Order: sequence, then C-alpha cells, then structure tokens
Amino acid sequence: MDAHNVPALLPLIREAELERPLESGELSYFLSRIEITLGDTPGMSRWRKRLFIATSQITADAAEVFQLPREQTRIVGSRIEL
Repeated sequence: MDAHNVPALLPLIREAELERPLESGELSYFLSRIEITLGDTPGMSRWRKRLFIATSQITADAAEVFQLPREQTRIVGSRIEL
C-alpha cells in the first residue's frame, strides 16, 4: 500500500500563486463517510445485508491513511439503510 501524506504536500502548494499565504494551522480537511445500517427494506436477504454491512465497516480510516491532523479534519457523512 502506498504511503500518502497530504500535509507534506503543502510546501508544493505554497509555491503556487495564491490569493493569500497558506498556513498549516488554518487549513481544514474534509472527508466523506457513508454509514450503512440494517433495515427492513425488501430486496436482499438479511444475511446478505449483514455481510455487506460487515465488509463495508472494515475499510481503512481515511484520515489515518492520508495522515491528516485530527483537529483539522471534518467528516461529512450520510446514512443508508439496507
């Protein structure tokens, strides 16, 4: 698995022409997250729903993968009921 360090790329961005200087402490990082829950929606057997939900929950934490500072990371999400 490749190592990703988004904050380490900031010096490259600072070299670009920006409206104002970029300070690391002022930045916010946004991630999206989808939460899948078990419901009574027809169309899939209950065991398949549980298996699908279980496999969706074993994904890696995006903030950790991209090495984002927790205090500057905002997670926006939605909930889907199966």
